[in-house]
Amino acid sequence: MSEDIWILGIHMTKFGKHPDKDTLDLASEAVMGALADGGVTMKDIGVMGAGNLMGGAGGIGQQLQKQVGQTGIPVYNVANACATGATALRVAAMAVKAGEVDCGLAVGVEKLAGAGLLAGGSRADNSKNWTPQGRQGAVAALDGRVGTDTMPGVFAQIGMEYGHRYGGTSFELFARISEKNHSHSTLNPLASYQKKMSLKEIMGDVMIAYPNTRPMCSANCDGAAAAVVVSDSKLKKLSAEQRRRAVKISASILTTDPWEDACQVLPNVNTLTRNAARQAYEQASVGPEDLDLVELHDCFATAELVHYDNLMLCEEGGAVDFFNSGAPWRDGKTPVNVSGGLESKGHPISATGIANIWEVCTHLRGEGGARQIEGAKVGLAHVIGLGNACGVHILEKAA
Repeated sequence: MSEDIWILGIHMTKFGKHPDKDTLDLASEAVMGALADGGVTMKDIGVMGAGNLMGGAGGIGQQLQKQVGQTGIPVYNVANACATGATALRVAAMAVKAGEVDCGLAVGVEKLAGAGLLAGGSRADNSKNWTPQGRQGAVAALDGRVGTDTMPGVFAQIGMEYGHRYGGTSFELFARISEKNHSHSTLNPLASYQKKMSLKEIMGDVMIAYPNTRPMCSANCDGAAAAVVVSDSKLKKLSAEQRRRAVKISASILTTDPWEDACQVLPNVNTLTRNAARQAYEQASVGPEDLDLVELHDCFATAELVHYDNLMLCEEGGAVDFFNSGAPWRDGKTPVNVSGGLESKGHPISATGIANIWEVCTHLRGEGGARQIEGAKVGLAHVIGLGNACGVHILEKAA
C-alpha cells in the first residue's frame, strides 16, 4: 500500500499589482516562504514542479533554481491552463508517492496585472477599458456546445444554460454570488481586492458578458504560490510541530473531458468537474457532506453556481436552492470561497491551483485569523482550465 502524502509547507504571496517585482521575484518569494513554513531547505527537495504560462520561452523552474538553490534535482515545467498550479503539485506529489523522493516542491507564478481580458477569462485589475481577445460568434454544432470561445462568453452561456434547464436563475442571483465573495474578501489580507460591494454596485457595473458584470469576473493580477510535499515516512522523522501543522492530501485528481458529441473544441466543464469530484470523494473515502469548506474555481459568478452542482455540494439541479439557503456563506453549512474567490482574491493563472489549496490548508491548521472556519477538518480545492483540465484535491487536518 502506498504512503500518505502530506503538505508540509505552503505559501502564497499577496495577490495584486507588483510593479517592482518580476516573475522570478514572485516565484522565489513563494518558494522561500513554503520552505520556511515547512522548516526545510532546498537541500531537502528531491523534485520540482513549476508552472508559468505568460513568462515566455525557457523553463521557469530552471530559472527559479538560480535564485533559490541549484541542487541538480529534476525539474518539470508544466502548462495546463488555469489548472497549471494544481498540475505542478500533482507532479511533485506523484514523485513522492512513487518513492523516487521523499520531499518535493511545487510552484505556480504569473505576472498579469494590466493584461486586459485574456483567453483565461480574467479581467484587468487596473482599467475600465477591456478588449475581448480571440474570435467570437456562432460556430457549427460540432465545433462546440456554445457559440463563442472567449471565456466570458463561454461561462455566461454555461450559467444561462443551467438556468434554462433547472430554473431559478436571474441576473440578481448571479450578482448575489459575487456579493458573497466580495464580502468574504474583506477578511483576507492577501486578496487583490478587499472591498465589500453592494448588489447595486455589482449589477450596475460594466457588463462583460451577460449576466456577468466586471465585479463578477476573476481579476488578472500578479502572484505566486508554492507548496512542499513529503511522504508519511519522512514526516514521522520530523518535529512534533511540523507533524501538527502538516495537512494530508487525501485525494489528488486530474481529469480531462471525455468524448462527447458537439464538444470537440470547447469542453463541457460540468462533465470533467463532476468526474473529478466523484473520483476524489472515492479516493479520500469522504463525501460532500464531510466538507468543512470549499475553494472552487469561480472564474465567473456563473461558474460558481454550476460548480455547486458539479462538486455535488447539492443534489443535481439544486444549485439555486443551495445558494439561497445561505450554505456557501462563511457562516453557512458548506462555506465556499471564504478567501473571496477569484473574483476578489484574483487569478494569476498558474498560481491559482496552489493558492486555493493554501486557503484550505490555512483553515485546517487553524491559522485563518478573522475568516477562520472554526473546527475545519476536511476541505476541497477545485480548479478548472479550459484547454481542458480539472484538478480536485481533498485535504485533511492532521489527526
